[in-house]
Amino acid sequence: MEHRPSFQEMLADMKKGKINYIVAYKLDRITRSVRDLEELISQLEMYNCYLICDKDDVNTSTANGRFFVRMLTVLSQLEIERVSERTKFGMVGAIKDGHIPVRKTLGFMTDNKKLILNPAESEIVERIFDLYLKGNSYQKIANIFNEEKILNKKWYDTTILKILSNPLYKGDFISGGRTGTPVLYEGVVEPIISKNLWE
Repeated sequence: MEHRPSFQEMLADMKKGKINYIVAYKLDRITRSVRDLEELISQLEMYNCYLICDKDDVNTSTANGRFFVRMLTVLSQLEIERVSERTKFGMVGAIKDGHIPVRKTLGFMTDNKKLILNPAESEIVERIFDLYLKGNSYQKIANIFNEEKILNKKWYDTTILKILSNPLYKGDFISGGRTGTPVLYEGVVEPIISKNLWE
């Protein structure tokens, strides 16, 4: 709740005794977090303030009302977690079926939402790996591609590094690396480079 300035302003007014009721349309407009709700209810009790949620028929001025509001939040939290589980399960199935959630990746194209090889571009990827294995640096490969005007775009050493370190080129996909524990899915797309060569 600390990231909601207007909400914090309302709580400050409650602590100053300016308000004695907080009225909301539904409980999930206040919070969907069980922990936040517990904190809010304890503050409401401390400052003799009550919560009323019109649509959910919630009123914390009674013991039954406080119990009911806690039950509603627990159920809301359960539904959020179940939706999250279903989404993750659906995503795993989609990834294993070749529906990879990536932006445009050199060497691949989408066909009916599936990631498949782009023959013209996959040759460029193979050449990058070949040049690197022959001892050329990232910058040297970028310079060669800029001189040859490959794909009529500006090549950088960081672009080459990104390509050489992308497991998609050996047919694997890593999900969730930025937001949580990374999960490796092996053999989900046709590889451009063999696993041994990539390693």
